[in-house]
Amino acid sequence: MSAKQVQQLDRVVIRFAGDSGDGMQLTGDRFTSETAALGNDLSTLPNFPAEIRAPQGTLPGVSSFQLHFADHSVMTPGDAPDVLVAMNPAALKANLADLRRGGTIIADSDEFTRRNLGKVGYGANPLDDGSLESWHVHSLPLTSITVEALSDFDLTRKEKERAKNMFALGLLSWLYTRPLEGTRAFLKAKFSRKPEVLGANLTALTAGYHYGETTEDFAISYEIAPAPMAPGRYRNITGNIATAYGLVTASQRSGLPLVLGSYPITPASDILHTLSGLKRYGVTTIQAEDEIAGAGIALGAAFGGSLGVTTTSGPGLALKAETIGLGVSTELPMVIIDVQRGGPSTGLPTKTEQADLLQAMYGRNGESPVAVIAPSSPSDCFTIAMEAVRVATTYRTPVILLSDGYLANGSEPWRIPDVADLPQLTVDFATDPNAVDGKGNPTFHPYVRDPKTLARPWAVPGTAGLEHRLGGIEKADGTGNISYDPDNHDRMTRLRAAKIAGIDVPDLAVDDPSGDADVLVLGWGSTFGPISAAVRQLRASGLSVAQAHLRYLNPMPANTGEVLRRYRKVFVPEMNMGQLALLLRGTYLVDVQSHTAVRGLPFTSAELVEVIAEALADASPEPESQPESQPESEPEDTAPVSAPIDHDESIDPGVHEPAEQMHQPPVDVDPDEAKQTAEHTAAELEDRPTGSAKTTASTSA
Repeated sequence: MSAKQVQQLDRVVIRFAGDSGDGMQLTGDRFTSETAALGNDLSTLPNFPAEIRAPQGTLPGVSSFQLHFADHSVMTPGDAPDVLVAMNPAALKANLADLRRGGTIIADSDEFTRRNLGKVGYGANPLDDGSLESWHVHSLPLTSITVEALSDFDLTRKEKERAKNMFALGLLSWLYTRPLEGTRAFLKAKFSRKPEVLGANLTALTAGYHYGETTEDFAISYEIAPAPMAPGRYRNITGNIATAYGLVTASQRSGLPLVLGSYPITPASDILHTLSGLKRYGVTTIQAEDEIAGAGIALGAAFGGSLGVTTTSGPGLALKAETIGLGVSTELPMVIIDVQRGGPSTGLPTKTEQADLLQAMYGRNGESPVAVIAPSSPSDCFTIAMEAVRVATTYRTPVILLSDGYLANGSEPWRIPDVADLPQLTVDFATDPNAVDGKGNPTFHPYVRDPKTLARPWAVPGTAGLEHRLGGIEKADGTGNISYDPDNHDRMTRLRAAKIAGIDVPDLAVDDPSGDADVLVLGWGSTFGPISAAVRQLRASGLSVAQAHLRYLNPMPANTGEVLRRYRKVFVPEMNMGQLALLLRGTYLVDVQSHTAVRGLPFTSAELVEVIAEALADASPEPESQPESQPESEPEDTAPVSAPIDHDESIDPGVHEPAEQMHQPPVDVDPDEAKQTAEHTAAELEDRPTGSAKTTASTSA
């Protein structure tokens, strides 16, 4: 038999889809790991039902995993798959509309029975009736072949059928020249105590690979070369794992033991799972009985001198609100990680959304300001988790980190940083009295503030001579005694606000290569990838557009207003009903244009290309200079499987920077300038007459 042809591609998007019990997430994860090991850049999108086991063979029970990998930098998991692996009729019907015309379908024909077809409303078998003629269809009896390959194993037919996902993985690994060694090692570790199951999975994996080599169904296999990357050691990482690693690293760099109080909730639970396995690094994890208890554990740990962290999603953030408010009042460092999901109420537990921004900003009683920050990619979660700890411990404040389901479950390559390059987060605890009482004896006042940060001293309970009182009732400035004085409450409220407003954050960096763009596309959180991909395409078609991304949401960078006013139109895509747009309009009086979607899915680059192009046309002062046609809105992440791909995203990909460099704007700011507002406010408050309740101070940065 002659060797099969091997064809070079520059990028591919594959989607594995089947029942929630078919192992599609595991299959996709293993294919992703092997792809990362080969040096391709990649981005993933797991998509699964909220039910532990939805009705078999039904549309609500479909689970899918999409992977986009390439020989250059990629920003999204792909707008439309090039290859769909459909393990049953429900998987085909649920995903067919997303598959590009001319793409490839690999379907398990054994599952296309009359009963299964009827469950999803197929009157005839689509594999036979000609309705799929717009795609390349490979109808293969994957289940039967798997069972036959495992005929020598002492397993039931049902147990043998469970290995069909490994057969499919082996077949796709041959088709796209992926190695099997990593998956074999994974299986040996996973099933080391079940030798029969281990043998069956290894045999099915190898059988799938050999089937690709020998069958006439596939005449060509494909290769995708490694992507250019900066030298270093890389690993594939999800947003939740990156967040967990960032917290542990911050704990080590600050010298504070990490205490996590968490109630399991989708999609944040993996942070708890990951940290529970890292006890050797001084991590204590407590699975609380409810969300309120989880927040109380974190705040109590902070009071005791530890790094207190709690994780949750939108519903849990609402329950934690009172305790976060207590953290504002006691001015203790506390990190709250909100992995956002679709709402309201239970909403869409396994789908992504960005709709907790206003809740993070204002979802507490009284004037209760906290710092709010958001990562831009899965690997950026590591850096932002460390930054959350820096802000919390430096300014003695709760910090809310807004991740989301797209970042939490998605993955990408991450260059493991050199420890020596990581910031030192050393914390100085109060050790000596800082005041004298009425008798002239040394005493400790818990609300004497640092003149630059306005942070109060952090004294570990039990430190001799530093006994003090904390609680939710308003405290007198300086002494920390309970106070109902109106002027004191006004003063303390303004001090707390000024402390948050004065947090040192880098300026908002703008990517505007031409310098003459009329439209600025501003995003926050996980919209970074789709926006970046869309902007690339628009620029490649000759249009001038600027881009900026907010990672600090409270306080926003000091130059945000100046940046917004620099452009004729500011365009803000976000996965909510316009929450950031509302904040920008109210704060800076700039009429930003909002583009919103709350579908439980991230934006596609094609969608953003279209709407940004419309904004460009509306913003142009000279209609006659407009291009004769808008740029093609062909999806950023689609390409023929059978031919080399020429795509906008491959334009000047450059060197793949480590995530912490690639996704962060350069910092070039005078540290003193960042503190100016806070110092000015503190000075005004110091000079204010005690009896005046009408003195005001600037509280915005």
